[in-house]
Amino acid sequence: MAGPDEITRATEAVGLEPKAKQRVRNYSLGMKQEFGIAQAIMEVQRVLLLDEPSNGLDRASSAQVAGLLAVAQDAGKTVIFTSHIQGDVEKLADETYEISERKLDRVG
Repeated sequence: MAGPDEITRATEAVGLEPKAKQRVRNYSLGMKQEFGIAQAIMEVQRVLLLDEPSNGLDRASSAQVAGLLAVAQDAGKTVIFTSHIQGDVEKLADETYEISERKLDRVG
């Protein structure tokens, strides 16, 4: 379970202010996405499973999240994510799979 220090580090890592008084329900789509990424990285997990991690993020935030995922990979974590953004896939993925007609096929 993540403690206060891990929560602070994770929220700062994605660009959120940990001491902000704003309620999560009032966050923008991008802020909610950053909050979800923070939740994923704040606990020590060997596998991160993310759905469209750059959805709703501006270019700077998307690059920041990509950097965090690269750090996780370098630390030996497995990062599995879905994306419709080909640039994200090309930048982050070691292996690429595509779902078509209810079949999962390796690409490349």
